[in-house]
Amino acid sequence: MNKVINFDHAVAKVYGFDNGTDVTEYQVVISLTNPLLTYTQQLETLVEAFAQVKKEATAGASVVFKRFFLSDASNQADELMNYEMEAPAGALSIIQQAPLNGTKIALWAYLATGMQTRALASGLYEASHGGYRHLWLASAHNNAKDSERQTRILLNDYVMQLIGEGCSLADNCIRTWFFVNDVDLNYNGVVKARNEVFFTQNLTDRTHFIASTGIGGRQADAHVLSQMDAYAISGIKKEQVHYLYAPTHLNRTSDYGVSFERGTYIDYGDRRHVYISGTASINNKGEIMHRGDVVAQCHRMWENVETLLKEAGCTYDDAAQMIVYLRDPADYEVVRRLYEERFPNKPWVIVNAKVCRPGWLIEMETMAIKAQKTEFPNY
Repeated sequence: MNKVINFDHAVAKVYGFDNGTDVTEYQVVISLTNPLLTYTQQLETLVEAFAQVKKEATAGASVVFKRFFLSDASNQADELMNYEMEAPAGALSIIQQAPLNGTKIALWAYLATGMQTRALASGLYEASHGGYRHLWLASAHNNAKDSERQTRILLNDYVMQLIGEGCSLADNCIRTWFFVNDVDLNYNGVVKARNEVFFTQNLTDRTHFIASTGIGGRQADAHVLSQMDAYAISGIKKEQVHYLYAPTHLNRTSDYGVSFERGTYIDYGDRRHVYISGTASINNKGEIMHRGDVVAQCHRMWENVETLLKEAGCTYDDAAQMIVYLRDPADYEVVRRLYEERFPNKPWVIVNAKVCRPGWLIEMETMAIKAQKTEFPNY
């Protein structure tokens, strides 16, 4: 189910997955439509719109995860936190990646019915149902000297958080996001730390990596060079986890010295979840395709993502949400028109974020859900 809800100065796009079992899932993207409002007015408008979505379009669902996209975190994050602390719900991610429609704030949220949710002492946020505990980490950061040290601390701390919950990085972590302040300068440090920590955790090109997005983004604190969000599942079996490669269109990331999977899917008894990593215009030799042409790069990127989805037995019809990253804000209008034409009712947002290679003008990630029946326990 895809639904578009219009408010005064805001629009919400909602994807709902309901196959008649205990858990109905919702992906929500709320964008503002009036850039002339002050930040406070935009924040109030967004908060009110989300409250209406929760009441009417996702009734009975608990908030599991939220990510706010800000245009100027240094001047906006504190006011947002004041709102959030009044009624905290879900893992909270805040990142400076300006919405490219000229407004100051946008929201992506994941909600689900039938889930028991709580903040854990470990710093993770839990949403549980049946035999599964879904563990979310949001806005993790530190102030070590450089991006390499910051990322190493982030990952080592996360390993210990997972151990405290009876999990491991290799067996339970499904998805990560790394937001890199000045990605052109600091991404190499993130890559180096991730490669080294992964090796210690038996994550190699001979075992597997983790679906991930490494993208430009910053916190209110300019000294934070690497921020991390992550998702893990306690109670999952190895037989439920599968990795996506699309070798006709993409190469292994380890071919060019990085360590993440192109995509991962999880089989439950009643549904399949697909997590597509940040994907750009690349071929199966690791080469950038269509340098300088954002339209051609967008089409190749779509083709790459579609091929990964097909390998997971899905199509774009199963896509539940999309986040689109543009290096150059001047490309926004042409890309917006492409997305409006192809995905008019899907929850998507286009934000300003440099991709990890300067030649890539655009990148996208997506999640997909498909109904199925297997011998595994339901979601």
